Amino acid sequence: MIVKTNPDEFENFVVDASNFKGNCEAVYFPENVDDIVSVIKDANTNKTKVTVAGNGTGLTGARVPQNGIVIATDKLNKILEINQKEFYALVEPAVLLSDFQKEIKQQNLFYPPDPTETNCYIGGTVATNASGAKTFKYGPTRDYVIGLQIVLPDGEVIDLERGKQKANGYALSLTTQSGKIISIQIPDYKFPAVKNASGYFVKKDMDAIDLFIGSEGTLGIITKIKLKILPQPEDTISCVLFFEDETTALNFLEEARDTSNQNKKNNINDNINALALEFFDERALIFLAKDFSAIPENVQAAIWFEQESTADSFYAVLESWHELMQKHKVNEETAWFAFSDADKEKIKDFRHAISWKVNEYVARNNFRKLGTDVAVPDKSFREFYFTLQNWAKQSNIDCVAYGHFGNSHIHLNFLPKNDVEFNEGKKLYKQICEEAVRLGGTISAEHGIGKAKRDYLLMMYGEANIRKMAALKNVLDPNLILGIGNIFDEKYLS
Repeated sequence: MIVKTNPDEFENFVVDASNFKGNCEAVYFPENVDDIVSVIKDANTNKTKVTVAGNGTGLTGARVPQNGIVIATDKLNKILEINQKEFYALVEPAVLLSDFQKEIKQQNLFYPPDPTETNCYIGGTVATNASGAKTFKYGPTRDYVIGLQIVLPDGEVIDLERGKQKANGYALSLTTQSGKIISIQIPDYKFPAVKNASGYFVKKDMDAIDLFIGSEGTLGIITKIKLKILPQPEDTISCVLFFEDETTALNFLEEARDTSNQNKKNNINDNINALALEFFDERALIFLAKDFSAIPENVQAAIWFEQESTADSFYAVLESWHELMQKHKVNEETAWFAFSDADKEKIKDFRHAISWKVNEYVARNNFRKLGTDVAVPDKSFREFYFTLQNWAKQSNIDCVAYGHFGNSHIHLNFLPKNDVEFNEGKKLYKQICEEAVRLGGTISAEHGIGKAKRDYLLMMYGEANIRKMAALKNVLDPNLILGIGNIFDEKYLS
């Protein structure tokens, strides 16, 4: 096992994609489960803080240490099994999502979770319950995790299989490989009824595996992951539409969303039933224009949709979208239709470019990323969107808005030019989170909380519920060594 103690050799482990920065004493690179058990047992005995690190693509500082040591999962990077008959895969946590997607595609299989940054580790996507564009139809990572092996903070190892270990009401009992029994009281706070990745997942009679999915490296270290996979869709239709005003764009999107939701419920696939429904505002399009010269001039919004099709359903699906475009007077001459794999990749590049360009701007100007991850109920989204846009325009801070509007989920990213604008942006960010909570939404729909957003989580759940989360962690991590500072402040653990 490699151990790096020279800060010059591990500087990339004390920062993430949001430019959140930290420090540590050493970085360990275990090559197997036994290595992790050895390191964590020693750390637990000496009460040394441990941070688990994935590939650094996160946006909340979760993998960034504030002190202590880092366990880097990089060497645990094998695809152990792909079972084509039973539709599952067994992987180690540092398998790149992009590599996994390519491998299963060659075997005519499909894994729906698709975070924008595909250079993420699969372990990181499980730790944050990551999602992406296809979440609109298929749901987040949680829905595809059917097994986990986890090293707990005391070095005990636990194997979880979906459906096998469930809570009795709010009482959960776990048994480790060595036979140790751990009794946990599940908190009883309620999640908002929106796309959500904020805090520990809790539910009466919940499956034990769901407690660890989205726990952001605070309850255990993931060492093996069993994933549900699906047959590869026969084909997809992908398209970007441009609109001269935002209201028309939102009218189109809402009808596409509601029709898709209804057809999904009724299992209708030869009509509108989108995989993804994404939105870009005018400033996002201007921000992208230098790299994508085909973006029309004088447009205020764009919508990207994608839908599966078959040889039998292709023309019916296309006609359904065509009718919706005509109804909302979409200019099809400016639309980007993609039917070939090459054209689909170009649209994928367009969709992903906005995220990496924002991250590049933030890093170049040495600011911490200031971008919302809020979602609200569908009925409130239009009003919420225009409220955010009005606040942003009044602030005079450059920003871009885009996101998973099919899930009423918006990323409004500030692009401050100086410290004064950054500080003003932070105030507005807080105001936006407060409004999302007021409307029954979430402050983090897909990126998690990490260290950067824990004050906003307090706003969302209140101190009493944060202390319930902390009490749960105390049971699994009584020496308080693992992922300290993620999700909630350390003061709630005392």
